[in-house]
Amino acid sequence: MTFAGIVGCQIGTAFAARTDHASLRSIGLWTNRLLLTGIAFELVFAAGLIYLPPLQSIFGTTGLSAGQLLLLLPTPLLVWGADELYRAGLRRARSRRPGSFGPADTGSAAKG
Repeated sequence: MTFAGIVGCQIGTAFAARTDHASLRSIGLWTNRLLLTGIAFELVFAAGLIYLPPLQSIFGTTGLSAGQLLLLLPTPLLVWGADELYRAGLRRARSRRPGSFGPADTGSAAKG
């Protein structure tokens, strides 16, 4: 369960790390095919470690129940969501600073 939770959090971190400032919504969830391929590989690899009997005996894992899987579903969203809220706060703070330019008035001070 711990290993699967770490994998879920890594997925959330991968989406959160795509940008420093912009929201994931503005850049798009499906725009980085290499990242999506990596996430798919990570999920298949983790499932192999958790559910394949030869790997279970090597790594000391056991299959997860449906209830345990349901508990794991929100882990990527929790990590990504926390980062998204942090970046939204940064964008809000930058837009309130004197002399900073928001998206609507970029370049207007240069015309001065």
